Formats: sequence, structure tokens, C-alpha cells
Amino acid sequence: MSFGKKESRSGGRVSALALVFLLVSPVPASRGHVSAARSASAERRPSDNWVLTWNDEFDGPDDSAPDKRKWNLQTGGSGWGNDELQYYTSRRENSRVEKGNLVIEAAEEGFTGPDGIRRNYTSARLTTERLFSQKYGRFEARIQVPSGQGVWPAFWLIGDDFPAVGWPECGEIDVMENVGREPGIIHGSIHGPGYSGRSPLTTAYTLSQGKFSDGFHIFAVEWEPQEIRFYVDGELFATKRAEDIPTGSHWVFDHPFFIVLNLAVGGHFPGSPDKSTTVPQRMLVDYVRVYTRK
Repeated sequence: MSFGKKESRSGGRVSALALVFLLVSPVPASRGHVSAARSASAERRPSDNWVLTWNDEFDGPDDSAPDKRKWNLQTGGSGWGNDELQYYTSRRENSRVEKGNLVIEAAEEGFTGPDGIRRNYTSARLTTERLFSQKYGRFEARIQVPSGQGVWPAFWLIGDDFPAVGWPECGEIDVMENVGREPGIIHGSIHGPGYSGRSPLTTAYTLSQGKFSDGFHIFAVEWEPQEIRFYVDGELFATKRAEDIPTGSHWVFDHPFFIVLNLAVGGHFPGSPDKSTTVPQRMLVDYVRVYTRK
């Protein structure tokens, strides 16, 4: 995605960010709720070379807010650098825990924020800014994405030095983003100075059949010095290396990054909703887990 700034394509959605510190929590022994869509693949673990450092299993009571010890709810309707149409709120209508999943829901409704501008869509954007960041490791989430023209769900990482250096110098790793008009395709990308906005280093992954909205899938990156590998359901589909960036550019992926989950409506990349788009749309997140090398 994009950080609330920039050119366009798929790239960042950053707002004012700050310093971040590590928050460690173990995977619970059992889940209070189990998603009906859960399959054996949900319990698949990385090899023994990885050690869990942070996670959220979204096991709180139904209709509870996301854990404020782990997530910030960013609010605003500035377009986030991509001419997006939604206003991000902190309301339960747009983000909540339900049946063991985080629900991020985009709704079509008239909404006027503190800026006095009325917008026609609301949704939510969660970040671990100031709460958790990590340099290198495996970042993964099990997600069921929505589909439909103008819908734009994403799971991505942003460099925690954004307040000091700005975007794209801070770096951005798009673990997964989908544009609703392409329900069987997700994109994995990296953005940095000289390779951002409409020109990131990006690879598309296409399902052999069906749509990503048909069920849950595990999206992950394994990020190490000079290399970032992208996976869907354990399948490696792209590798981005420092040697791949354009001549004259530099690699900006050697410092801590934090996590972003959001569901945008409209914008440069997906285009606006049309008569075929059904609303509300939901992005369901079963878990987010982060590992480091043993």
C-alpha cells in the first residue's frame, strides 16, 4: 500500500509514526474461539529455525475492541496518499473481535469526521506503531480477504523511522495486497527510494482456481539481510534482493519495521466501487505472528 503520502500504485499508507519498542507475548495454549473456516493449515508452523516473538490470536470476547496493548487504531479521511475514499474510524462497527477473528469492515455510509468533510465510506486501519517493531524475521497472518471492485485489503510493514526520514526512505514491505477486481490475485512488493509508488519491486501470485475471498490463506514474508521472500500458504512465490533495486538506489530494509492491517475503499490502485460492488465488505484476520531466527 502506501503510507498517506505519495505517488501511487500500490504503495504505502503512512501517517505520523513514532519510535517503536518490542512487545513479546506467547501463543496461547488454546483458542477461546475457533473460526468456522479454520483448517489444519492454520496450525502449520514454520520450521524449528524460527522462534515466536510477537503474536495476536484475536481470542477476546465477541464485539470487543482490538487489544490496545498491541494495536493502534488510526483515524482520518485524508485519502492516505492514494485518493482513497474511506474514513478510518475507531468504532466497533469498523473493527472488532468476533468468533476468534479480527474483523475489519468497510461500510457505505455518510460519515463526517473532525475535518468537517462528509465521506461515503468508513473502514479501519490498525498498526503496531510505538507498540511493536522488529528488524528481520518471519511475519505472517492468516487472512480471508473480501472481493469487489474498489476494495483494497492489505497486510504490510513500514519502517519505524518514517517520522524522521519520510516515505519511501523508511521502506515498505507489502506482504499481501489485493485489488477486488482481481479476486484470484495478490501482490507482494517492496518500496524504497527510486522503486516506489507506481514502480515498486513487485510480483503477483495467482491462485490455480477460485478466489482469495473463498477462504483463509496464510500470507508471509521471511526477511533477512539483503533478501525478502514472499509466501502464500507456504509456497514461495517471490524473492527480492538488494541486488534487484535500480542502479543509483539503495536498500532500506535493515532497521525495525512495524505492522499495518487495513481495508481501503477506492484509490489509485483499485479504482472506485461501482454498481457491481456489494457493501459492507469484511477482511477477517485469524492471527498475526512474528518470528525471529533461532
